[in-house]
Amino acid sequence: MLTPRTWRQALPALLIGLGLTVGLAQSTTAEETLVDLELVLAVDVSLSMDTMEQELQRRGYVEAIRHPEVIQAIQSGGFGRIAVTYLEWAGVGAQLTVVDWHLVEDQESADAFAANLDQSELTRRRRTSISAALAAAAARFDDNGYRGLRRVIDISGDGPNNQGEPVSEIRDRLVESGVVINGLPLMLKDASSMNFFDIEDLDRYYEACVVGGFGSFVLPVRDPEHFAEAIRQKLILEIASASPRVIRANAAADRPVSFDCLIGEKMWQEWMTRGYFNP
Repeated sequence: MLTPRTWRQALPALLIGLGLTVGLAQSTTAEETLVDLELVLAVDVSLSMDTMEQELQRRGYVEAIRHPEVIQAIQSGGFGRIAVTYLEWAGVGAQLTVVDWHLVEDQESADAFAANLDQSELTRRRRTSISAALAAAAARFDDNGYRGLRRVIDISGDGPNNQGEPVSEIRDRLVESGVVINGLPLMLKDASSMNFFDIEDLDRYYEACVVGGFGSFVLPVRDPEHFAEAIRQKLILEIASASPRVIRANAAADRPVSFDCLIGEKMWQEWMTRGYFNP
């Protein structure tokens, strides 16, 4: 009788033998490495992110990827390895791959990814285009040398989309193609310190307009002291989801229908109409 652990270990071979993975057996080439998960970490570096938020964000990912609990989650998968890349984003055309695809399967490979990220300079750029970030993140899956059971975009940010294509439209296209999008809305500012482009219910915006796919989730961060812990928890949830378990699908009907997914674009138009300086 298969235990949950042996079932996880046997699953990839069983799926490949049956031809049931999502394009896995049919399209894997000799140059591709099979993994449990292909994960794009898409991180906001727009001007609305202050230095403290950027440093917290970077440090949180550096600490999380090398944490023993994250390593354990990776090694509990069927293949026992994942592929990860780190992308920074702001407005349309402002996306930068900071750390290219890495195979992470043990402490040594996790430390190597974290070291590369830790040594990279922090950057800040104008505007906020979550839609362009999602498009750029999805493009990173093409010809990356890996073939995963799941493809996930993990996107974090502190404001709504205000440039480019409506975010819900590209979200829907990516979800239809089989990509899962998870969100980490940064809600570290209180009402007194919010600027014109901030919204109080950013978590609801992410839930309604940004995330989607089987088992997708939103994990808001409201306290700087819990930032690294939140990132670690999110990574474990994403990695663990590569193992077979029952997850409620995040169907469109489950999303709040009353939220205006164009709120960021409308706020930008109001800003420009009033003649304010273009930040």
